[in-house]
Amino acid sequence: MGLRELKKQQTRELLADTAMGLFAERGFEQVTVVEVARAAGVSPNTVFNYFPTKEDLFFDRQDEVVAHLAEVVRRRPAGSSAVDAVRADLLTGVADGDPTVGLNPGISAFWRIIADSPALRARLLELGERAEAALATALAEESGAGPEDPLPRIVAGAVAGAHRAVLVEIRRAMVAGEPAEAVRERIEAAVERAFGLLGSGLAGYPAGR
Repeated sequence: MGLRELKKQQTRELLADTAMGLFAERGFEQVTVVEVARAAGVSPNTVFNYFPTKEDLFFDRQDEVVAHLAEVVRRRPAGSSAVDAVRADLLTGVADGDPTVGLNPGISAFWRIIADSPALRARLLELGERAEAALATALAEESGAGPEDPLPRIVAGAVAGAHRAVLVEIRRAMVAGEPAEAVRERIEAAVERAFGLLGSGLAGYPAGR
C-alpha cells in the first residue's frame, strides 16, 4: 500500500471511529455530519468525500457485509453445497466472536444504536436485501442458471433468510444483555438444526463441485 492509500485509509478509519463514538454517546439521530467533521478535525466535505451519507458512516464495512455470503459460496470446498458453506462460515463466526456476526459483548452498543434508529434499521434491511441479491447472482453463476430461472433467487432467499434470522436473534439477545456464552450455545444448536433442515433439501445445490 502506497503512502497516499495509507493516508486515505487512516482518514476513513478516523472518521468512522469518531462518528461511532458520538453515536454511542448521543444516538445516531442526534449527531450531525458537521459535528462528526468538527470532532475529527476535518471539513464536512471531507466526510462526504469518504461517506456520502450518515448511514454510510455508521455501516462503514457495508460493502464487505453485502458481498460476504456470495464470497462464501464461491470459495466453498469441493463437494460442499451452498448451505453447508454458509452454515460452516456462520458457526465459525459465532465461535470466534466475529464482529459482523455480533455475538460479542463489546458490540452490544452497536446493536442498541441500531435498535433506537429508524434510519439505521431501514439501512440494515436494505443491506440484507443486497446481500441476498449478491448471493442469488453467485448461485446462478455456480449452477449455470439463466436469468429467467427463479431457482437461484428462491434458494438465496431461503439461505440468506435463515442467516439473517440468526443475526437478528443474536442482536436481540445482546441488546437484552444476555450472557454471551449462553447465547452462543443456543445459537450454535439453532444453526445446526435450521441449516440441517435446509441442507436436507438443498444438499446438491449448486452442483458442479
